[in-house]
Amino acid sequence: MFDVLPFNHYVNIAVIIAILALSVAAHEAMHGLVAHKLGDDTAALEGRLTINPLKHIDPLMTIVLPAVLLLIGSSPIFVAKPVPIDTRRLKYNEFGMALVGLAGPATNLILAIVAALLAKLTGVALIVIGGGIQASTVGLLFFTFISINVALFVFNMIPFPPLDGSRLLYAFAPDSI
Repeated sequence: MFDVLPFNHYVNIAVIIAILALSVAAHEAMHGLVAHKLGDDTAALEGRLTINPLKHIDPLMTIVLPAVLLLIGSSPIFVAKPVPIDTRRLKYNEFGMALVGLAGPATNLILAIVAALLAKLTGVALIVIGGGIQASTVGLLFFTFISINVALFVFNMIPFPPLDGSRLLYAFAPDSI
């Protein structure tokens, strides 16, 4: 994805990091907001109901891990600091936690849909030709924003702990599982 935008490599990386930071911050803030609406004010008390990316950075997992993976030639994995939630204070038990878990990925899906609608309404065209993308710089920015948010949605919905999809699994799977 780094070579999709018509900028130099370092500007592309900066654009992708900015999109990731905004998207992950919105994702984490929505976990906290839904938890707050369901009775747990832990995230609010810790100042985590914000889209300020600095509040959601975990030095080891958000900075060191991706940097090391990039240095060894691997694809980076970005992990934000989890929003603190006291499950004992949530309404609806496992279903309340499932709603909190779903809030983050749903936010990324909504961001992708809104960006796609804005691209459509503003007349930004994206043309896929033989696996390549043909578009204006603005179109490629929309494409990158949409792609990152759809990827965040899909990845986080995997029903494997600690990913958000596991919360849905816990809420709807039989207790024996």
